[in-house]
Amino acid sequence: MLRKFIALLAFSYTLISCQFTETMVLQEDGSGTMSLSIDLSEMMSFAGEMSKDSTITKTDTIITFKDILREKKDSIAKLSSKDQKKLKAMENYKIHMVTDPETNKMVIDIFTDFKNVSEANGLMDTFKESDDLIPSMNEKGNSEDDSEEDNIAVKYSYKKGVFKRDAYIIDVEKHKSQVDSLKQIESFMSGMVYKLKYTFPRKIKSTSANDATFSLDGKTIELERSFLEYIKNPDTMDLEVKLER
Repeated sequence: MLRKFIALLAFSYTLISCQFTETMVLQEDGSGTMSLSIDLSEMMSFAGEMSKDSTITKTDTIITFKDILREKKDSIAKLSSKDQKKLKAMENYKIHMVTDPETNKMVIDIFTDFKNVSEANGLMDTFKESDDLIPSMNEKGNSEDDSEEDNIAVKYSYKKGVFKRDAYIIDVEKHKSQVDSLKQIESFMSGMVYKLKYTFPRKIKSTSANDATFSLDGKTIELERSFLEYIKNPDTMDLEVKLER
């Protein structure tokens, strides 16, 4: 089931207009919660128009990595210690999927708690790695072909009342090749939106994003960009937030 969810996430990245919302609630000590919500309701509506015989049923499901790792512990024990460590780091991640064909609703929420904000780095990488590492989930097995790997990563930090989100390109040449390959489907991706929604323990004093919006209590900031714009230039979603003392 998890493999189907991951495949659906990959599909959402390439063809269908949707909204990604990256949400973080940060505590004073640097701990907090992190989630990535993918709203695929438009895809549901599109699928409904294309076919009267929909195979999608009403669902409200939570999948935990801890249960998956427990179920496949014998197979995982055969992996290298490095790969076992990667999977161990994923055990607190969960996926919440809600679908309702009557209202054309489909929302996938990937979330986890962290003790330090740096643990939130590479939220989506966690699931791409799991697709390769968990035995029997990947039908093709581990592949050395990394041509489809995401070349955008994010680092988070929180020190002395200053929060930073720094998105960067891992491999410039591969990233350029991937951006070039998107030209044929840019029209399909034009409606895709990436949104940040961060809540802090204190009121926000200043931010690097001039077009951000704020909650009434001044503790939550929201920033929105075209997903295609973000893929082409991840720096567009870099963010620095300074909190009041």
